[in-house]
Amino acid sequence: MLVLGIETSTPQASVALGSATELVGAYQLGRFRSQDQILVPAIERLLEDAGLTYKQVHGIAVGIGPGLFTGLRVGVSTAKALAQTLAVPAVGLSSMDVLAYNVRHSRRTICTCVDARRGEVYWAFYRPMPGGVQRMTEFRCARPEHCVNEIEARSEPVLAVGNGPLVYRSMFDSADLGIEIAGMTDSTPTAVPLTELAVRLFEREESDRLADLRPLYIRKSDAELNWERMGR
Repeated sequence: MLVLGIETSTPQASVALGSATELVGAYQLGRFRSQDQILVPAIERLLEDAGLTYKQVHGIAVGIGPGLFTGLRVGVSTAKALAQTLAVPAVGLSSMDVLAYNVRHSRRTICTCVDARRGEVYWAFYRPMPGGVQRMTEFRCARPEHCVNEIEARSEPVLAVGNGPLVYRSMFDSADLGIEIAGMTDSTPTAVPLTELAVRLFEREESDRLADLRPLYIRKSDAELNWERMGR
């Protein structure tokens, strides 16, 4: 089963093609052009370079966030359009779950922490499990010191993964909590582990109804906040 993965929750968007036995190919997209301009051409180039066509894709996977509002809308709408056109199943996976899955071999509790802009971060905690991870908390969005405080309250070794601890490194370092901060290569969710997770779901015949496939925003957009202010 060949699965196309689309991850656009951060400026470092990516696409991948994979099956249960191999990673066929993957592209990391640049952050200097709008994702709505480069996403579909990147998918088509990926298929062309692999000597494949859309007709050989059996499933679509997409990262649903939380993350950047515009990127998520582009990724989810593209995934839904492709799934409908190709008449193949689709599945949406939390981008934070994908980020944690990529460091599933850690012996520490995992804290995924992603820059949400506006001086805030998204975060959640995970427990490594055989073959994957288990999310232990709901997704949160607040100032980074709240994430640091929650790590401190756990009183256990924690691996912080994502670009949040890198953007706010001084805050995480000064906490003196023994936090291990993952490196730049693990700072954003990518389409490769997303595709790997989706293959497992499709093999179990698990997928989402297209009507239910939507971005996971967690908080209101700038446009919504501005509209509320204008209405006051």
